[in-house]
Amino acid sequence: MPLSTLIVDDEQLARDELAYLLKSLDDVEVVAQGKNGVEAVNLIREHSPDLVFLDVQMPGLDGFGVLKKLVNAKITLPQIVFATAYDQYAVKAFEVNAVDYLLKPFDKKRVALSVQKARKNLAAATAPADQSGALDSLVRMLESQKPQAPPVSKIMLRAGGRMILVDQKDISFASIEDGVITVATAGGIEGQSNCRTLEELAESMDENLFWRAHRSYLVNINRIREVVPWFKSSYQIKMDDKKQSEVPVSRAQTKRLRELFRL
Repeated sequence: MPLSTLIVDDEQLARDELAYLLKSLDDVEVVAQGKNGVEAVNLIREHSPDLVFLDVQMPGLDGFGVLKKLVNAKITLPQIVFATAYDQYAVKAFEVNAVDYLLKPFDKKRVALSVQKARKNLAAATAPADQSGALDSLVRMLESQKPQAPPVSKIMLRAGGRMILVDQKDISFASIEDGVITVATAGGIEGQSNCRTLEELAESMDENLFWRAHRSYLVNINRIREVVPWFKSSYQIKMDDKKQSEVPVSRAQTKRLRELFRL
């Protein structure tokens, strides 16, 4: 049986290059391609491929985020080969269990070696439970080794094909949906952040200014216009962006809200 393979990379040229190299190998069938982490999770669930070539650096949900979602959802794990243009993510750590890595630009012999390793692991019939544990440990190890960026006063947003720098103090709130982070400013700018999680975005922000009101929202406490009592002693907060967006406050953060405004 051909080795069913999935390619996920946010760059079309990288996907084309990898597909071309894989086409030259015997018994490898590229069943689908994706351009972001959310598509990766959905395509893996849909096709149950034997092998996935997964880009590390993608906007929104990146390669690490894809791994975490697969592990948490207990989805049957394919063989994962990471692709990256940088070695800052401790690429040696990828040589664990069923995981391999490729550095860009791709090398035909190195791609063939990754496929060979995947075949060997599949022939050994590695138990999914064992794979899950190994990948879960790998994710934690890689995250602990990632360099921590110092806080910056400006945040870059992508909006309408432009890359806009905005001051943190002008940001009203940030939200995440389907792995994509959207940031809204009080002045009406709305764009997407390159950060893969709200936790990562929060790490680059002033912790005295930004508060995680809900698992899907990070808000600037100085940009809260109104506190609205809600269902069963909960609250919503109305922000000062042009849409006057309403942000839910999780039950876990209700106490913090009361402390902030002496409710």
